[in-house]
Amino acid sequence: MGLRTKFNLSLFLVAGIGIAASGFISYNLLQENARKEILHTAGIIMASAKANRSYTIDEIRPLLKKLDQGFLPQMVPAYSANQNIHRLHKQYPNYSYKEATINPTNPASRATDWETALVERFKNNEHEKELIGENGSGKEQILYIARPIKITKAGCLACHGTVDTAPPAMLARYGSANGFGWKLNQVVGTQIVKVPMSLPLARANNEFKTFMLSMIIIFVFTVIILNILLNAIVIEPIRKMSQNAEEVSLGNMDAKEFVAKGNDEIASLSHSMSRMRRSLVSAMKMIDE
Repeated sequence: MGLRTKFNLSLFLVAGIGIAASGFISYNLLQENARKEILHTAGIIMASAKANRSYTIDEIRPLLKKLDQGFLPQMVPAYSANQNIHRLHKQYPNYSYKEATINPTNPASRATDWETALVERFKNNEHEKELIGENGSGKEQILYIARPIKITKAGCLACHGTVDTAPPAMLARYGSANGFGWKLNQVVGTQIVKVPMSLPLARANNEFKTFMLSMIIIFVFTVIILNILLNAIVIEPIRKMSQNAEEVSLGNMDAKEFVAKGNDEIASLSHSMSRMRRSLVSAMKMIDE
């Protein structure tokens, strides 16, 4: 096995271990970074929905009441937030937003069993203002941010207190079976932004593939450069010294000497071999005499 082969085998072994370790670390970091990026964007969507709810309660609802338009869906914070996010959905199609309520006026907002569990958790743990987690499995697994919907303003009870006080237009639109009996400072639902886990995983995988391909290209380029340098600095001088020594060993004392330039170990070895060759020539002459 030649020196070049041994060098390359050692290089591939060390590089293989390094690339594998780098791949393992980078894969996990990319997965975590992708998850953080998704949660950051989801947080912006959640903040947008909250801001829209506040805007509706503080400005739109009082204005519509002054105009004496009766009940309009645009007066409802949940309706306003959902319409706003619906428009954002065109830019972020993988994100979904829902105001899941246990006892909603609009049946479309009714919480599922899993969402009901989140609402109950917020009810039982008032210090928790946000939950971040994963739900489902496989392709159905989702990443979510959830925040409680709490009745903090008495004005909400005008529509959700009792059937008797509810606006007739609201009853005509949604009926009188649901959405009543709410109380002040009660957690009635949860805002949820959901995104499939397949999205951050796909992003992380694509970035990982790009990173690993770049690593392999850099490694191949490095191996080529190192082999060129190895050949010029080590292998070729040793080959010439070996060839010269073989000719001398076969009795060709007139073989041309090879002396490597420089002050490194290869040059020192070539000088030593040249001295040994001259000493051998002198010894052979003495024997002939």
